[in-house]
Amino acid sequence: MATQFTASQSVEIAVPKQPIPIQHYLRQPQRLVHALVDTNRIQQLSEEVFRLKMRPLSFMTLSIQPTVDMRVWAESDGNIYLRSVGCEILGVEYINQRFALNLKGYLSPSQRSTGTYLQGKADLEVQVELPPPFCFTPKPILEATGNGLLKSVLLTVKQRLLHQLLADYSRWAIVQTKEQGLADNSLELPILNIE
Repeated sequence: MATQFTASQSVEIAVPKQPIPIQHYLRQPQRLVHALVDTNRIQQLSEEVFRLKMRPLSFMTLSIQPTVDMRVWAESDGNIYLRSVGCEILGVEYINQRFALNLKGYLSPSQRSTGTYLQGKADLEVQVELPPPFCFTPKPILEATGNGLLKSVLLTVKQRLLHQLLADYSRWAIVQTKEQGLADNSLELPILNIE
């Protein structure tokens, strides 16, 4: 019998003012992926699809390690969307064959009188048929444990988003501004002093 677990997480971030608006930064979704997940756990499969190897998770007596293929893309207005397109569970083959993960989310910049904000939401849903010993565990206990696990995963992502994304955006804006300054300076013709 399949059991379903769900979790949602919303986020609102005040974006510190930088010389380059965050909408320009958000047009590079791979930067968002690298801000959210350690680089050594990311494999880029195509321009928009990334394989994310999550840290091992403990569910009751099981230890599983999900690997999620995620499509991340940006619209011209600066909105970023993400959808899971595949998943594999390392560690327990029984669960891998009976596991479905659906993750969808977005991150959207908005202007207000007080400045720029990023608003986002992620919805995570897992359906899994648990191995026989778990059939005897009361469903409310299974659901509470599973929902709590998913909520902790999304909360970890939110914390990384709050800290890593703004730090990366700030570094990126500084580098872009310096490069723009160098490009502008190189357009100036040298002044020749002829006597």
